[in-house]
Amino acid sequence: MKESGAMHTERVTYLSTADQKAALEAFAKARGESVGNVVREATAHYIGKPTEAEEAELAALVEQVNEAVPRMQASLERMNARLEAMARKNEEFFKKMGIAV
Repeated sequence: MKESGAMHTERVTYLSTADQKAALEAFAKARGESVGNVVREATAHYIGKPTEAEEAELAALVEQVNEAVPRMQASLERMNARLEAMARKNEEFFKKMGIAV
């Protein structure tokens, strides 16, 4: 079966209690969405959830970034100070040469 656009779909059937079905329908209706769309989004979210190993790797990367950012900021501040000093020296040089800046 093919829906609008290029999305190919396949039917999935599952069993739920009457209460679960009613809650799902009410939730979808409150969001102005179809039950199918809610189930697709929930499935994508659940399946897309990172594993514990991925979470640990991400946490390690965040720690590395948090450690690196202050060093990067200090480096940029030193570079900015050097550029400002160089600009002052250039301005003085051009003034001595009689060139308006």
